[in-house]
Amino acid sequence: MSEFDYIIVGAGSAGCVLANRLSEDPANQVLLLEAGAPDRKLEIKIPGAYTKLHRSKVDWGFWSEPQEQLDGRKLFLPRGKTLGGSSSTNAMAYVRGNRADYEEWAALGNTGWDYESVLPYFKKSEHNEDIHNEFHGTSGPLNVTFAKAFKTPFADAFVEACAENGIPKNSDYNGAEQMGASLMQFTIKDGFRHSCATAFLKPILKRPNLTILTQAQAKRIMIKNDRASGVEFLTKNGSTSEVFARKEVILSAGAFQSPQLLMLSGIGDAEELKRFGIESRINLPGVGKNLQDHLFFNCAALSKTQEGFNHHIAPLYQLKGFAQLFLSGKGALTCSPLEAVAFFNTKGESGVDFQFHFAPMHLGSDYKTDFHDISTFPRVDGFSILPSLIKPKSKGHVNLKSADPKAAPRIHPNFLTEKVDWETLIRGTRKAIEVLQSAAFDPYRKSIITPPDQSEDGIITHIKKSVETIYHPVGTCKMGNDELAVVNEKLQVYRIRNLRIADASIMPTIVSGNTNAACIMIGEKASDLILN
Repeated sequence: MSEFDYIIVGAGSAGCVLANRLSEDPANQVLLLEAGAPDRKLEIKIPGAYTKLHRSKVDWGFWSEPQEQLDGRKLFLPRGKTLGGSSSTNAMAYVRGNRADYEEWAALGNTGWDYESVLPYFKKSEHNEDIHNEFHGTSGPLNVTFAKAFKTPFADAFVEACAENGIPKNSDYNGAEQMGASLMQFTIKDGFRHSCATAFLKPILKRPNLTILTQAQAKRIMIKNDRASGVEFLTKNGSTSEVFARKEVILSAGAFQSPQLLMLSGIGDAEELKRFGIESRINLPGVGKNLQDHLFFNCAALSKTQEGFNHHIAPLYQLKGFAQLFLSGKGALTCSPLEAVAFFNTKGESGVDFQFHFAPMHLGSDYKTDFHDISTFPRVDGFSILPSLIKPKSKGHVNLKSADPKAAPRIHPNFLTEKVDWETLIRGTRKAIEVLQSAAFDPYRKSIITPPDQSEDGIITHIKKSVETIYHPVGTCKMGNDELAVVNEKLQVYRIRNLRIADASIMPTIVSGNTNAACIMIGEKASDLILN
């Protein structure tokens, strides 16, 4: 069968939600295309094996262009390439962002995207094991929980240390108030990752009206009379195939590849497309613009006690962890490498402009550790606060490198080109050092090792050498009504019929925190917009 009602490109977080919701009606024939293979890699299921997924066959493994503000460094940009997308390869943090993020979206002209309008979609997806109130769902397919099978003493010490430094305790940053320090909420169930593939696809694989094709990479959207008529894609044996949409084509390929696919299809800045010999079908200058991402880096201490994660990297401890996980459902491998989180304002004002990720491990102080290669991590235990810039003003763009759909896009984030981002990072770093020095950490802290020089110049040097993306790219097919908008508030691509986008690329501004929960919400709301 080569004709369907709906064709979804990309089985990431939003794509999995869409496949589930659109196929609930047996009258809808739904096709889900995924460039990666099925999510059978064992490490996907194991929370503590998260760091073994990057640069593997389930990762696109993109790189940024050299970043001028970071001494010309190229930053690694992981993206999930399997069923579940990055929900199958991320650190499983469940963070919705701030009420003000969605009020901002609505104020920019996106009716129906204010906080009160999107909250029901967050709740619709969620089955929260631990928090039962008006902000959370308990009957959705996605399991959300605090870590129960393993926790280091460093996590509670972090929350106490934040409280000692003016960041109050907050038991639910996804509830009435985001501000404060808390243990992290995770998409984990019974000690195993609960990805969007596990939550939304696995229960419905037998629906006769849902077809899932893996190792099927989209080449272009087929357009006829300014209408998206279908998708041309590469099969796993390298041949080209075509499928046609009676109702809609929906792009859920992410903030790098949704704009790339639009450009390959002749939708984008006409002058840019001309350089690659691509005929302009729809001139939309905003395609690929407005790229935003979060950044973090390591502020770390060595510990007096062997209670962190660094020593678990040793092969003997990994074997022990596997045995604990599969025999008893307990142990360090049941956990994300993150344990706790804090949100606050670096100026002491209202509103949130900064995030701390807390991890019971460290990267050393010699800048030889590869953040994305756990085999390079030190084996001596410690703990880290990861100062995280969550409302960056610097914006970048995604362009084509080639008209070849198998070529990676050109990704230029323009990190830290705005002075205000540096100022916020420096204030946040100083607060992180204060928290590490707090009395709550006295039983555990041996010495603070990064940043090695705590002067302003030393902090700047440390950031340039060690900062990494939190791989939360958004914004490249922004929702709105200005000259750079790509979709309207119904997620329909301007000037073309039967084509929508539902993924992180539609965010006009980045949310204040990890982006996966927001992508799931976008998938839920998009499903309603399409069906109703």
